Amino acid sequence: MHAFSDLQLSLLPRSLATSGSAEWGLARDERGTRLVVLAPRGSTLLADLEGERSEHAGRTLVVGPASAANARVLRRELAWLVPRPIGLRTSIGLGDRLGLATPGQVRAVRAAGPDLAPIFAQQSIREMARTGRTPQQIMDAATWGVFEEGWQAGVGADGDHLKEPADIDRCLAAGFTLFTFDPGAFVAAGVGTASRADVEARLAALPWRALDDTFDALKMRYLGRRIDLEGLAVTFDEESLARAAAKYGGAVAHVSSMYRHLARGAAGRPFEVEVSVDETDDPTSHAEHVYVARELRRLGVSWVSLAPRFVGRFEKGVDYIGDPRAFEADVAGHAAIARALGPYKLSLHSGSDKFSVYEIVAAEARGLVHVKTAGTSYLEALRAVATVDPDLFCEIYVLARERYEVDRASYHVSARLDRAPEPGALRGARLRALLDEFDARQILHVTFGSVLGAEADGGRPDLARRLFGALRAHPEAYAATLESHLARHIAPFHHSDVRTAAS
Repeated sequence: MHAFSDLQLSLLPRSLATSGSAEWGLARDERGTRLVVLAPRGSTLLADLEGERSEHAGRTLVVGPASAANARVLRRELAWLVPRPIGLRTSIGLGDRLGLATPGQVRAVRAAGPDLAPIFAQQSIREMARTGRTPQQIMDAATWGVFEEGWQAGVGADGDHLKEPADIDRCLAAGFTLFTFDPGAFVAAGVGTASRADVEARLAALPWRALDDTFDALKMRYLGRRIDLEGLAVTFDEESLARAAAKYGGAVAHVSSMYRHLARGAAGRPFEVEVSVDETDDPTSHAEHVYVARELRRLGVSWVSLAPRFVGRFEKGVDYIGDPRAFEADVAGHAAIARALGPYKLSLHSGSDKFSVYEIVAAEARGLVHVKTAGTSYLEALRAVATVDPDLFCEIYVLARERYEVDRASYHVSARLDRAPEPGALRGARLRALLDEFDARQILHVTFGSVLGAEADGGRPDLARRLFGALRAHPEAYAATLESHLARHIAPFHHSDVRTAAS
């Protein structure tokens, strides 16, 4: 990078890179983070770059914004910035509601070593709607963060909880490579305790044509057969098969339809699919998991990971709620199914801050695991703000309390306002400690849309502007906070005895 050395620029050292005859880097000045490119005069790549130009010893220097156009050029010229499928490697999804978390996330993954595959560009359709962001903005923010930290070991990109074909199209256009299908709206609730007449009515209403099936044909494939999976024996009688099909048949048909739409849209581009049935009230039994996996496979669907609804409660932003021993037995069975009927990874959704069960999942999954986080990076942004601008944090907490009962509607959460401290008397360390208290942490977690969303949707643009301003003014404070916090998520999954079993 000697060519940059004569230029009076405050360059970020990890960002420095070369590609062909061009040199690339990031600098910070009073306008924020700026792309710096030095290339031979007349180089074709210069035409597509946005920024101010000057000449230096026969070369052209471009100093430009961290814009969408410049991000496209970066991905075109630096192949390691382009997301790719990551296969069966142990992996972690690191969502970013603010578009500023990637540098700290990269540092946490880098510290873990080479065994963990990261997905930095990840956001659900629900979160995109609440934050007013697009798939392209999510992709571009991750590109800039990965470039800033010089991470060249590969990345994925996850369009999370996609529910409709249009969701797929938007994420495909932005270059995403992992598509998480959420057929939760097609999972029938209460089937386990429904009357036989109700089950039969639900069976009759299934889209049998889309399933290319009949109940009689289904019985021929399952009844009287014992499925042995590493000591786990799964059998079906007519009633349990009927209930499994009534509960998940519509979801199987929807995933199959989404998969075919994706395959057509991708037009030969490599992609991966995750199937997620975690956001439902009733746990996925081992027999139901077998039904879903075998029926998806029969319909030609391929997937790299599957998120069942585990026993216990996986609420947002807090640790696992339930009996760890029951969870261990549950995960052991699901992991055996994933190895035998795939292999594919078990995916742990709402995986943020589930510290009490990470070791269990790592041991039982034997490397075939994907951990999905999102809101914890937002909460750690608030922790950083509580340090650098406590008055702003107090205002965010007041708004969170005001909006909690509305914003909690689409989440499985149990925080209560009467158990969360009133904001008036909070100061100093007591203020920062809110991020470690169950009720306050969950209240802050699920109200992100009211902080970041548009005013028409109940958002507070003034708070959002100040929040972004504080984090951009103190990028190292946020990155350090994130690195420390995410290290606790990552540590159980990169020990040598749980490395990817199928690599």
